[in-house]
Amino acid sequence: MLTDCHVHMASYDPREIPGVVQRANDAGVELIITAGTTQETSEKCIELAETYTSVYASVGIHPNRLREPLGDEAYAALYAMADGNPRVVAMSETGMDYLPTAPDKRWQEDAFREQIRLAHRLGLPIIWHSQVTEPGVPGQHSETLRILREERAATLGGVMHYFQADETTARQAIDDGFFISFAKPLLRFPHLWELAPKLPLEHIVLETDASPQAWKGSRELWTEPKDVPLIAQRLAELTGVTTEEVAQVTTANLKRMLGMPG
Repeated sequence: MLTDCHVHMASYDPREIPGVVQRANDAGVELIITAGTTQETSEKCIELAETYTSVYASVGIHPNRLREPLGDEAYAALYAMADGNPRVVAMSETGMDYLPTAPDKRWQEDAFREQIRLAHRLGLPIIWHSQVTEPGVPGQHSETLRILREERAATLGGVMHYFQADETTARQAIDDGFFISFAKPLLRFPHLWELAPKLPLEHIVLETDASPQAWKGSRELWTEPKDVPLIAQRLAELTGVTTEEVAQVTTANLKRMLGMPG
């Protein structure tokens, strides 16, 4: 069994979603967490989780979706849709973006902190990101980690998702109580090839961060949850263990974080 801890299934054409889920299941990906990026997509994620047994939802506001500071109504809506719903298993997508085109950093930090506080109220782990201009270079990730520490996010647990950063950042995130999530960048970035064998498998989970990729032209080239086995195979090659062991351990890691049996 394999798991995909972060996808954006609500972004797909609804007519495509049954096929996306079926192809994932056929590939052995039996647990998928679909992340919201807005209030609307968070609601759609819950609908999908209530429709497909292998899909679970996370709710949140992506920092790049901010057009103004979030108000109390937005946080209340996120809380209401997640409170008491067993199909909602995490707070996401949230985090910090430091790209030149990113929204005002004060808006981002306020939204990030408030969503961590919501996660505390809901008892949910957080699946977060830290997006910088040069992923493998230390620097701005430390600011994201500082916010997480100040908000006591280690008591929640969670995942630094779509990891592309450096070894120092990885170890700090692990020390602060988070898993490192590898996605398709592991297939192409040499600095991740060097990093992966240095991290204990017990601190790693897998994902695709899949969403529609029209710029790729051919539909067959789009990333989907069915591609998790490619990431698991590459991680196995880099760490010198079997793909089966990668699948077993990373699945156990995610389930433990979510409080699921097995």
